[in-house]
Amino acid sequence: MEFARKAFAREATYRMEVVTNVGSVVLRVYLLRCLWTALYAENAAPLNLPLHGMITYATIALLMSLILEVDGTRLIREKIREGGIATDLMKPISVPLYFFADGIGQTLLQALLVIPSLLLALLIVHIDVPPAPTLAVFALSFLIGYGVNFFVNFLMNSVAFWTLESFAVQLVVRWASDLLSGQIIPLTFFPGVFGRLVFALPFAAIYSTPLLIYVGIIPRTAWALSLAVQVLWLLLFAVLSTALWRAAARRVVIQGG
Repeated sequence: MEFARKAFAREATYRMEVVTNVGSVVLRVYLLRCLWTALYAENAAPLNLPLHGMITYATIALLMSLILEVDGTRLIREKIREGGIATDLMKPISVPLYFFADGIGQTLLQALLVIPSLLLALLIVHIDVPPAPTLAVFALSFLIGYGVNFFVNFLMNSVAFWTLESFAVQLVVRWASDLLSGQIIPLTFFPGVFGRLVFALPFAAIYSTPLLIYVGIIPRTAWALSLAVQVLWLLLFAVLSTALWRAAARRVVIQGG
């Protein structure tokens, strides 16, 4: 809790950056509305997702990205490069839990930014609000997706124990995630075999599942299965992260510091 509190205070120090982040979100919401309005005007609307549903999808995805793009595990790469990881491993703390707590602190600040961003966005776009049960399942799905996203980032940054730098790997994976997670384009837009393939990837558990629940494309009868798939990905990446961390902790290579 203390690590999370300090991370929150650290990120809130630059108040002008906080204000500009809210302004940038509002601008992106406006641009997304213009983009999808123009695309729908020139093409037939996809099945089960009319224009107002697509605008809702894009807006909620943007607000979700404020939280999901926070990467507390980037400290792994920085501490390996600076040499601080050695002293962290000697402290009487769980170092992975410390990274998680630091990310939670940053996330809480970003979650607060969602409120004014959403209120200002409502002046620009109309956002559909689903029934309370759907909102509850969406929130649960979003939390599971947050966990999957954390472990994906953890795995990528832990590679730095062997390579000393993981930015290139993270850049490739992040690009693939942005495209194949449903953050930019709903995965239901992808046709045929490729569409089934992207739904089978772990990235879909981060954005696509909660978003499709929110807009109603995933019906109530499929909620349990969708959440179960998310949990399976969460457990798989948690096991992989644990195994990789144990191997990395036995092999500390310090560059500088």
